[in-house]
Amino acid sequence: MTNEVAVPLLPCASIEEIAAFYEVLGFHTTYQQRKPNPYVALQREDLQLHFFEIAGFDPEKSYGSCLVLTSDTGELYRAFAAGMRAAYGKVLVSGTPRMTTPRARRNQDGLSGFSVIDPGGNWIRVTQNAAAEPPSAPTGRLAKALANAVVQGDSRGDARQAARILDSALAHAEAGDDPVALVEVLVYRAEIAMVLHDPATAAEMLARVDVVALSTEEARRAAAALETAADLAVALT
Repeated sequence: MTNEVAVPLLPCASIEEIAAFYEVLGFHTTYQQRKPNPYVALQREDLQLHFFEIAGFDPEKSYGSCLVLTSDTGELYRAFAAGMRAAYGKVLVSGTPRMTTPRARRNQDGLSGFSVIDPGGNWIRVTQNAAAEPPSAPTGRLAKALANAVVQGDSRGDARQAARILDSALAHAEAGDDPVALVEVLVYRAEIAMVLHDPATAAEMLARVDVVALSTEEARRAAAALETAADLAVALT
């Protein structure tokens, strides 16, 4: 059979809080009830997410998660980010809720992905559909360190291990280091610092980004990372 649709049911502490957050991301409520049990159904185009409320639920202890497959993670991220900027004046990068930045995932054949961690502590993992030709593996020590850190920080949610990997890579510069990869590592380290509630380190990393010399072509390649750096700088203010 074809045309089956699977809709995740995820826990939360408040369906009203959940609905308000997802409205920011462009979702609308298709159904809501409080009795006999609090429940809300949300939809954005073809994407559907349903939530049920649990009294006393702690989002920090949530194991709720689901995959969202899309042909363009960047387009969906930009739409979500625009909604956050309009509602909150910034992209939420720390605390709960928050959103990570699209990056290639070594543990997903190099395909791009990002995550939304919603007010219920659920990880909505947005992943690019499999490409006809998988992206090439990262080369260079900084790119490899970044790939390993993304697995820890974004896939496993272990921000401290991601920070250790990045700090080790940044501790010793080498002559052959790609300046674009350096910018990407610094920006991700700043993002991880925000997750760890360490604004001083985040500011230090962003200051280091500002002094990396980039050619016109390198600046083009680093455009996405530089855009993330700008969002992080706003979040720091």
